[in-house]
Amino acid sequence: MTTPVDKFSGAMRQLPLVAILRGLTPAEAPAIGDAIVEAGFRLLEVPLNSPQPLDSIALMRHRFPDALVGAGTVLSAQQVREVHAAGGELIVAPNFNAEVIAEAARLGLVTLPGVMTPTEAFGALAAGATGLKLFPAELASPAVVKALLAVLPKGTQLMPVGGITPDNMDEWRAAGSTGFGIGSALYKPGKTAAAVREDALRFVAAFAGTPRA
Repeated sequence: MTTPVDKFSGAMRQLPLVAILRGLTPAEAPAIGDAIVEAGFRLLEVPLNSPQPLDSIALMRHRFPDALVGAGTVLSAQQVREVHAAGGELIVAPNFNAEVIAEAARLGLVTLPGVMTPTEAFGALAAGATGLKLFPAELASPAVVKALLAVLPKGTQLMPVGGITPDNMDEWRAAGSTGFGIGSALYKPGKTAAAVREDALRFVAAFAGTPRA
């Protein structure tokens, strides 16, 4: 049996990019999900401030059993339970909330809480976080990543989120970032599946070091 943590570890080795699908509707979920998964993404996040997010999560969890599908903007332990009931296996938050992490860990889910400071980062890891989301990355820099990783436990997964583009990933990776969350540069409401697929392929190519024209 493949656990959520196993899926996360595999995705981080293959393509450590989280598709943040804020505003996705259940009607769009199959086509947008197809576009992103076919490009190579295996980490799919539907923020809970999207329309009917649990329905979209359930749809994509069924459609993409090999992907790690879950929710973003998870702010309470109750929301963790709701995501789990919908089949979600990934819990992403903009902040560090020990109760959210503890409940996700109890249910065997992957957690990526948002942190900005060493205090938050160490607190989140102590609470059982799977990895860390550096958010908002616009407030940080590659130098911040390097400084954090110098003191955090070796092997800590640190993923900047916010303002990440195919053109700036290299400098973050050079500082030690292990992956990224990709939001509006990949998907925004109203964007066609074809356009999403093209941008997804652009991110994949940039990460592989073979930028598309």
